[in-house]
Amino acid sequence: MIPPIIVGAALEKGINLIAITDHNSTENIGAVKKAAGGYPLTVLAGIELETREEVHTLCIFDTLEQAQALQKIVYEKLPATPNNPEFFGEQFIVDSTGEFLAHNTRLLSGAADISIEEAFNIVKNLNGLFIPAHVNRKAYGLINVLGIIPDSIQPDALEISRHTTLEQLKKDYPQTRIFPIIQNGDVHFLDGFLGTTTFYLKSPTVAEIKLALNNTDGRYTRVEQTNSYS
Repeated sequence: MIPPIIVGAALEKGINLIAITDHNSTENIGAVKKAAGGYPLTVLAGIELETREEVHTLCIFDTLEQAQALQKIVYEKLPATPNNPEFFGEQFIVDSTGEFLAHNTRLLSGAADISIEEAFNIVKNLNGLFIPAHVNRKAYGLINVLGIIPDSIQPDALEISRHTTLEQLKKDYPQTRIFPIIQNGDVHFLDGFLGTTTFYLKSPTVAEIKLALNNTDGRYTRVEQTNSYS
C-alpha cells in the first residue's frame, strides 16, 4: 500500500496510533513515518516476525533504529532464497509519496531460523513490545501451532484477529485469560483498519503502552465490540 494512503485511511477512521509491521521486513517503515509527518498520527516501527515454529509475532518499537536492529538479525536468519514475484507477488520498497525505489529481491514470506524464545529475548533486549499475532488463527497462531503459551516467554499481550470476540476467545482458549488482549486489523488492504483497541496513554510510546496493557498508573486498554467478525 502507498504510504500517504495508509495515513489517510487511518485518520479517516479516527485512528491516531498505528504500527508498521511488515512480514520479516522494515524496509517501508521510514516512508510511512515521513508520510505521517505533520498529521495527528503516530507511527511505531515494527516487524511481523515469523519464528522457526511458524508462529507470527508482532515486534514493536519506538524507533526505526530499534526495528532495524531486529531486521539485521532476521535477515541473517532468513533462508537465502530469492523472491519469485510471479508466485509470491512483488516486494516493493517505496518513498513517502509511494514512488518506487527498489525491489526487495529476497523471499520474505518464510520463517526465520529464530525460535519464539529467542525472538522474545531479542525484542526484550531492544526494549520493544512482543505480542504473538492473531493467536486465534489456526495458521501461524501461537496456540494452535504450539498447543500452549510457553512458560519461557512473557508476552506483553496477545493479539486477536477481527474474526473473534474477547468472550469467544476466553471460551475457546481459557489459557488466554491471564494475558492482556488487543485486537488489530492485520491491515493488508485499506478496508482492514479496525480501530477497536483504544489505549489510554500520556504519550504514544512503547513504555506507556506497557503501562496501559497492565492497567498501571491510570493507563489502560479497551477493546470495543465490532460487527466485522466472520
